[in-house]
Amino acid sequence: MDKKEVPQDKGVLDHWHNIQYAVGENGKYTLVPSSGWEPVNIANYQAWGIIEEGLSQVIEKVSAGELSPLAYHMEKGLMDIALLAKYARLSRWRVKRHLRPDVFCRLPLNLLEKYAKVFNISVEELQKLP
Repeated sequence: MDKKEVPQDKGVLDHWHNIQYAVGENGKYTLVPSSGWEPVNIANYQAWGIIEEGLSQVIEKVSAGELSPLAYHMEKGLMDIALLAKYARLSRWRVKRHLRPDVFCRLPLNLLEKYAKVFNISVEELQKLP
């Protein structure tokens, strides 16, 4: 692809640039910034739609008392139990247990601080939905 043919379709990532390889004036490959390409933009829109749908489902479950607020922050951060356990340096079964509202509300401050640090939020933000 020639340097002048690099797609510049606006999409989800409007203000960010992808870097594409293209053939420059001298006939050699060069890096060219691109604001997007329609097929990639469609895939990004679909992916973000799925993420937003999952987040709204988790919000409903937290509001209904089925899950703790920790589940919301995990979903928002695109984390699963194994990943959060690794970042918080806890076992997976403990993180899974902390998803229960009755267990989460009794967690000691040091564990809440661990989770808050992982999500880069305060303990107060961790304990509630936005």
